[in-house]
Amino acid sequence: MKPDYKNWMPKGMVLGFLAGAAAALVLAIIFGCTPLMASGTPKVVLTIVFALAALFFCGLTIWGFMMYRAFDYNGTRQMSRQIIEGIAAYVDLPAGAKSLDVGCGSGALAIAVAKRNPEAEVIGIDRWGKEYASFSKNLCERNAEAESVSNTSFRKGDATHLEFPDETFDAVTSNYVYHNIPSGDRQAILMETLRTLKKGGTFALHDIFSASKYGDMQAFVKKLQDMDYQKVELIDTTDGMFMQKSEAGWMALSGSALLTGIK
Repeated sequence: MKPDYKNWMPKGMVLGFLAGAAAALVLAIIFGCTPLMASGTPKVVLTIVFALAALFFCGLTIWGFMMYRAFDYNGTRQMSRQIIEGIAAYVDLPAGAKSLDVGCGSGALAIAVAKRNPEAEVIGIDRWGKEYASFSKNLCERNAEAESVSNTSFRKGDATHLEFPDETFDAVTSNYVYHNIPSGDRQAILMETLRTLKKGGTFALHDIFSASKYGDMQAFVKKLQDMDYQKVELIDTTDGMFMQKSEAGWMALSGSALLTGIK
């Protein structure tokens, strides 16, 4: 039995782009090359509109396919595996410690942390929304079983309102989660995660920390330092750590960084 961590670029989305390109192309041909509509300006305009739509969706299809290949756990690039293992390497827990993974998806990061810390307990939470319908609690549990990991558990949860008391965990982790949450203040969501971290606990949170999504993250780092958080770093992961800047650019991942430190 092998783990199935799925792909961060859903296959259904790529197929949806392809379907859009095909439909627009067919409509462009119908309006441009058949007598369905009388010759004239409306016919020309509709033909051009659908032809441009076909090109647009064709571009999205190519982009989506390249993303799918890059994130494929079984492919050549395996960027997902590189990122997951890179984040997990920041978590070193003693026996009996507890770790929380926010937005666990298919369980990859929670399982990676659990494998590195076999005497600790790792909890993964996710809302498992319809956007990623192939991800589920059952999938996480099957992947843990496939990896022979028994120190993990998974439950439904909301990253904006975690159902855990303050200072519950010795470590908190997350990967590419918060930027997907509609919010005018994603820094507040980060603080909600850090609320559950024990004094002296470690955190490793990876996301697209661009100014458009998060505001001034350097100011946030300073805020944590002023709150006596230790060794707080915002590490650019697009300069060879997890990917090259050229990759981050075409993959729309510019601004990806790892926020780490000790509470």
